[in-house]
Amino acid sequence: METKRYFNLKGLLIIAALVVFNLISSRTFAQHTPWVTPKPAATVKNPLAGNENVLADAKTLYITNCAPCHGNKGKGDGPAAQALVPKPADHTSALVQSETDGSLFWKLSEGRNPMPGYKKILSDQQRWELINYIRTLSKNTTMLAKK
Repeated sequence: METKRYFNLKGLLIIAALVVFNLISSRTFAQHTPWVTPKPAATVKNPLAGNENVLADAKTLYITNCAPCHGNKGKGDGPAAQALVPKPADHTSALVQSETDGSLFWKLSEGRNPMPGYKKILSDQQRWELINYIRTLSKNTTMLAKK
């Protein structure tokens, strides 16, 4: 009986250690593992760049499709994020915000596990709207920090 209890405790400790290691080592994995956009895709221009009229629809698309993993404010802390490896990118980060619109559009379209590709789920127009909305997330974060 004591031997069985010892092995159960040892097994639980090993599992707990693996979970903690996984959480620590993969916390920002998505943004530290290169996801290189092909050069032709990175240079594609956003046909909706600067069009603020699309932001209301884009916010709805974002909350529905992106927020479960990336969070409502784009920080990569949505309710599903904890279970994902690699962790979702922080859309407010300098790393994401420094990417070209074409690069973000390509990544959104193609996806990379665990993120699905949205090429067959959302229209080109909707994906460009999401790029415009993602651009506002860092501005919202900056404005909140100033208040």
